[in-house]
Amino acid sequence: MAPKVLVSDKLSETAVQIFRDRGIDVDFQPDLGKDKDKLAEVIGQYDGLAIRSATRVTPTILEAATNLKVIARAGIGTDNIDKEAASKKGVIVMNTPFGNMITTAEHAIAMMFAVARQIPEASTSTHAGKWEKSKFMGTELTNKTLGVIGAGNIGGIVCDRAQGLKMKVVAYDPYLGEEKADKMGVEKVELDELLTRADFITLHVPLTDQTRNVLSRENLAKTKKGVRIINCARGGLVDEEALAELLKSGHVAGAAFDVFAQEPAKENALFNLPNVVCTPHLGAATTEAQENVALQVAEQMSNYLLTGAVENALNMPSVTAEEAKVMGPWIKLADHLGSFTGQMTDEPIKAINILYDGVASEMNLAALNCAVVAGIMKRANPDVNMVSAPVVAKERGVQISTTNQDKSGTFDGYIKVTVVTDKRERSVAGTVFSDGKPRFIQIKGINIDAEVGAHMLYTTNEDVPGIIGTLGQTMGENGVNIANFTLGRAAAGGEAIALLYVDGQVPAEARAKLAETGYFTQIKPLEFDVA
Repeated sequence: MAPKVLVSDKLSETAVQIFRDRGIDVDFQPDLGKDKDKLAEVIGQYDGLAIRSATRVTPTILEAATNLKVIARAGIGTDNIDKEAASKKGVIVMNTPFGNMITTAEHAIAMMFAVARQIPEASTSTHAGKWEKSKFMGTELTNKTLGVIGAGNIGGIVCDRAQGLKMKVVAYDPYLGEEKADKMGVEKVELDELLTRADFITLHVPLTDQTRNVLSRENLAKTKKGVRIINCARGGLVDEEALAELLKSGHVAGAAFDVFAQEPAKENALFNLPNVVCTPHLGAATTEAQENVALQVAEQMSNYLLTGAVENALNMPSVTAEEAKVMGPWIKLADHLGSFTGQMTDEPIKAINILYDGVASEMNLAALNCAVVAGIMKRANPDVNMVSAPVVAKERGVQISTTNQDKSGTFDGYIKVTVVTDKRERSVAGTVFSDGKPRFIQIKGINIDAEVGAHMLYTTNEDVPGIIGTLGQTMGENGVNIANFTLGRAAAGGEAIALLYVDGQVPAEARAKLAETGYFTQIKPLEFDVA
């Protein structure tokens, strides 16, 4: 059955056609997002939800979204999606950060020009038949210092455009390295230095707990007298009340805001103040940008639903379409290894240690980590997936660590998973053969070569004669067909293990018969998702 996607906001017809062309069943209802009750009523039918800003994805909506796998926002901001609730539900949240980068950066530059030359007020005055040439004295941008808070995708474009205007650019961004700053031609500074040096300040960061009120009352007071402040990023980054006071006092010479703490902004402390330019969140409002983000969201959702590629996800590591082709069997292996240790471990897990060897160490380890943790956590919660597993692990206080190493043995690469509890450590390793099939290659330090099946039986015993016959006879007497039989031992006469790949679940009666023999110290049926 084809995946089914709901488009609940206005989206380009071209984007909707992309879904259809890719074989996805798309339901285009561009006004549905405004009706939260109706949305909650129908959302359970869909695998994907494509939205803009009108649809609010709340915990209530997510609770009703019994089949939902992915939400994609045509645009950058995802304030209208409860990402924590989505992660717990196992739903991927994507945005489209590149489709409107240039448009938003250009709007910030336009707003900077507008406030520097008081263009909106001069235009209104002239339309009114006045000729107040001397009233609107502006300032040049050339040779002025621009302080950029956030030098990522959009901020980086602003830096580039500002240098074209012969401005001196200083940037505050904790994630900006010195080498990258040099390459961009900007001076990396701390926030306090930016505040005291900048003639213009522009913000280009998301709204997070760390960035909320980054221009607080305290920080605004540190700014250079006569500064002009531009915010085309997110509302809530600036203390609007404090800024209004500084505009009235003359400390701040002007401001240009496209975003506000409360939107739609019907009232605001910045409204009707001299030399304050306000626009209704137009940063991405160009024909080109709207088309770009719509096409991007359709491609991203289609790629995920059809191939498993994860692009621009906010709550899961991204996996490109190319990576998905190569990593598919390894992600499945990681899930099997996690599932094995999860099913074998009855006590609370304190830590998960993952070793990547050889070719495995060169892959997208963040995605592989998620698959391992998901496999482990499924035993406690079958609904856990790669999105929700890290959240569940964090809530339980499980420590996760990884180690990478070069090729160290027979295999081109392998993954080894060790879980730690108060009582013991348990490990299992596996690899992917050239046929693309995952294999278990080591359990408890004992080497084996076992194909992974949907139904398996794991036993441990002392290495003595008769084990193979006992297992085979007992399975036969209970109608269980053995597809594959793997044995391993630590040393002659020492601890030994057996892993049986069987065609169906091993009944309790068969396990009881094995226990009665007295040969086995452990008898554990296992289930794996091999689809």
